[in-house]
Amino acid sequence: MSEDEELPEELQEDEPDWEMAPDSDAEFEPDAERREFLRGIAEDVYGDSSESKQLSAILYRVSDLYDPDEDTSPEEIYLNVRHIMDIKAKGGLRKD
Repeated sequence: MSEDEELPEELQEDEPDWEMAPDSDAEFEPDAERREFLRGIAEDVYGDSSESKQLSAILYRVSDLYDPDEDTSPEEIYLNVRHIMDIKAKGGLRKD
């Protein structure tokens, strides 16, 4: 069974389902406590494996939603993570 066959039918596409991206109009109020909590978890899960590094980076990007000095949205984060996962599924950027 291929990896795509394990996914629900609506997720078995070559192109990202842009409708699944969260609504970028959502407002996230600055919240230092939440931001630091997420960044603490990101530090805890960071490890030697590429998966732990990716999860840590995702958590850190989500924490940026609560940072008044950062300019990001849930949609941007979703699309960025989706792009990274697509590249990983295809074996990376370099095809040596």
